[in-house]
Amino acid sequence: MDDVSPDLAAFLSALGLCLGLIVSIGAQNAIVLRQGLRREHVGIVVLVCVVSDAILQTLGVAGVATLVTAHPWLETLARWAGAVFIAGFAIVSARRAWRGGGSLDAAPDDQATHAAAGGTVLTRPRTATRTATLLTILAVTWLNPHALVETTVVLGSVAATHGDARWFFLAGGITASTLWFVLFGYGARYLAPLLRTERAWRILDGGIAVIMLVIAVTLVLG
Repeated sequence: MDDVSPDLAAFLSALGLCLGLIVSIGAQNAIVLRQGLRREHVGIVVLVCVVSDAILQTLGVAGVATLVTAHPWLETLARWAGAVFIAGFAIVSARRAWRGGGSLDAAPDDQATHAAAGGTVLTRPRTATRTATLLTILAVTWLNPHALVETTVVLGSVAATHGDARWFFLAGGITASTLWFVLFGYGARYLAPLLRTERAWRILDGGIAVIMLVIAVTLVLG
C-alpha cells in the first residue's frame, strides 16, 4: 500500500466504507428494489437517493472533516469514534451473517379488486403516483436519524483522517452511492432472485463485516 498515493487511498477507503454502510437491509433499499421491480418512477427514486447522499456526504466532509482538520486535537477523537462505530457496524453485520433470517423482499403490489360479469373477481396492480413515491423516498431518506449520522458524522470523521485528501474521500463516497443506487434501481429485476434469499444476505453481511473490520483497524493504526 506504500505505493498508493494518499488521494487514491482516500478514494478507495471511501468507496469501501460507503458501500459497506449503504448495502444493508433497510427501508430505503426496500423502496428502491420495489420500484425497480415494478419499473415505476425508478428515475425519480434513484435521483433522490443519489442527490440526497451526495448532499449529506458533502455536509459531513465540508463540516465535520473541515472542523477536525482545523483543530488537530480532534483528529484522534474522530479517528477512534469512527473506528468504534465502524467496528460496531461490523459486529452487527457479522451477527446477521451468523444468525441469518434476513432478506430484502420488495413489498407485493397492492391489489385493487372489482367484480366482473358472472361474479369473476379481477385484480389489477395499483400504481403509486409520482408524488406519493417522491414523498415516500424523501421521508425514509431524510427522516432517519441513524442514516443521517452515518452519512454525515461517521463519513465526515473518517474523511478528516485523510487530511487534504478528504475531498478525494468525498469523491469516492459519492461514486459508491451513485453506483449502488443506479445499478440497484435499474438492475433490480435481475438482482431480485439473488437478494431475496437468506443465504445471499448472509454472504453479503459477512463480506460487509470483513470490510468494516479492516477499515476500523486501519483507522486505529493510523
